This record gives sequence, structure tokens and C-alpha cells, in this order.
Amino acid sequence: MPNPTFSTRILDWFDLHGRKNLPWQIFSEDQNQNTYRVWLSEVMLQQTQVATVIPYFARFLQTFPTVSHLASAPQDEVLHLWTGLGYYARARNLHKCAQTVATVFGGNFPIGVEALEQLPGIGRSTAGAIASIAQGQTAAILDGNVKRVLARHGAISGWPGKSDVVKRLWHIAEKYTPSKRCNHYTQAMMDLGATLCSRSKPQCEFCPVSSDCIARSQDNPTDYPGKKPKKDKPVKTAQLLMLRNPMGELLLQQRPQTGIWGGLWSFPELDSGHDASAGVLDTFLNGNEDNLGPVEEWDAYRHTFSHYHFDITPVLIQLNRDPTQINECDQSLWYNLHNPKNVGLAAPVKKLLSKLKALDPLN
Repeated sequence: MPNPTFSTRILDWFDLHGRKNLPWQIFSEDQNQNTYRVWLSEVMLQQTQVATVIPYFARFLQTFPTVSHLASAPQDEVLHLWTGLGYYARARNLHKCAQTVATVFGGNFPIGVEALEQLPGIGRSTAGAIASIAQGQTAAILDGNVKRVLARHGAISGWPGKSDVVKRLWHIAEKYTPSKRCNHYTQAMMDLGATLCSRSKPQCEFCPVSSDCIARSQDNPTDYPGKKPKKDKPVKTAQLLMLRNPMGELLLQQRPQTGIWGGLWSFPELDSGHDASAGVLDTFLNGNEDNLGPVEEWDAYRHTFSHYHFDITPVLIQLNRDPTQINECDQSLWYNLHNPKNVGLAAPVKKLLSKLKALDPLN
């Protein structure tokens, strides 16, 4: 007797072992609200594990219970709640998407993959997940977990970042996606890749589709999918200037909307090799040396992005002048460690602020 279909086995496994109590799976009769919850979770789950996402999802939903609430919020508030999740372009696109839904679609998400794909930050796979899970549509997905399952099952060689490989995987994903219970199948495929078909230690003996998995029969599941070609990451260096005024507040500047840490608040940067004291005198103190207090250079440390290493040297600089007399940039604020403003912070900045607070004698 031949094996049941791929999707039948996946659904049978889901009925017994699939995750059914995740916070974004609490649905109501309001399809638009269900779409909001699933969309929010899917964006957060991109390159982020479920356990990490759950508390962020809860805070977002409490602060922005509907897409209209999110659309009307200041960007700083959105980035503040996102701080720590990384890949901040997701948060900026989340905000833009909410504003588009609110202004163009009257607060109602469009229905279907093609319409959803037109929204900021929603790609083909995310659109498929939203359409199938929240909107009852038949739609395939191909996130990182599903790529791994399908690449192993069919022994699809090559890195999925290459167009020919991902095209083959999309073809398989669409072929296996069932017309009935597509919402459960979608969730099951994500669950399977996140649990049994993990990257380094797949539990093939418990997998519902292992009987015809080619990678298992070859005894080399971890060879699939193919790895991204390695490149040596360049190293960039900079000093982060932690300017502290007589009241103990720290000067932060908002970064440009595009690029690394876009829209987040960070310490002023100075190229490594430049004299921090001279840079502060020229940029912030109009050359008045009387306003410059003690300067303390901290140990350098490395923050790694997806495409380069960033070696940071923090420099704590005490200022002797009242902040209203300092030559400030337009997009700047004085950050009170004990009464902080709700703004989005770059991860290294948040780490340094926590250290400064711990060292504060008033703490």
C-alpha cells in the first residue's frame, strides 16, 4: 500500500503534535483582526525564534490592539517596542504597512497573496502565510523552515538564495500545498521545520514524511539545503561618544531612516583614530575647552551585522555646560537614565546605557 500523500501525513502529524496555542493563533470572528495578528507575528518571526517573539508580540498587541492604532503611532514608539528584536527595517516596514492599510484600504487588509504582496515589507512567503492562516486562502509558503524540509525531502542541492534553487523549491511547495485545511498545513510545515527538521540535529525518526525523504535515505540530511557561500566580513571601526551633561543625561542622535539602525537613536559616532576630545570640542562645544570635563575610554568590543563586523570603542565624556548651551544637532535628545523616553535604541546603545545606569551612583 503506497504512502498517503505528503500533505495528508503532514496534517496527521499536526493534529497530534502541531503547535495550536501560540498567542497569534487566538482567532475571532473578525477576519481583519485575525489578519492583523498573523501579519504582526509573521513579520516578527522572520529570522527570529518563536520563544523570542512571544513577549514582543504581547507588548505590541497591548499597545497597538488594531492596525489603525499601529498606523497612528509615532515611529519612535514602534521602534522602542521593537528594540532587541533586530533587523529594524522590519519595524519600519511594519509601520509603513499599517499606515498603508489604514489610509489606502480604510483599515482593512486586502485579501489574497497578490494583494498582500503589494504592501510594504510583505514578500511572497509572508503573504502566503497570512492568506492561508488568517484569510482561508489556498496559498503556499517558503520560509526558512519550509525550505529546509523540502530541500531535504527532495534532496534539492544548492543554496536557496540562488534563483534556480528557490524556483524549484517554490514549485514543490505549491505542488504539495493542499486545497483543504491549508491553514493547518501551513502552520504544520513551519512547526516541522522548527522542531523535528532542525538545522543541525534533525529527528528523522519522528518525522511524518521521512519514509520517502531522499536526504534521510542518503544519510546526509544536514547537507541540505546548501550553504550560502562564505565571504570574509569586512570590519568597520568607530568611537561612540557618550556625552554626559551635569544632570547625568546622555546625548543621543537619531540616525537617518535608511541604512544601519535606520530611525533609531544612538550615540554620536567618531571615526577611530580621531581624538575624541577634539571631535567633541569642534562639533558640540564650539571649541570652548572650559566646557569639556573628564574623558574616559572604555574597552572596545565587536557588534556583528549580517554583512560586516562593527568594532566599537565607547568613550565617556563629561560636559561642564548646561545642555541648553551646547551646539546640538536637530535630531537629538538628552536621555535620562532614570526617566527614559520611549524611543528606539540600537542594541549596542541599549547595552551601554544599561552599563552607565549600573555605574550611576544615584542608581
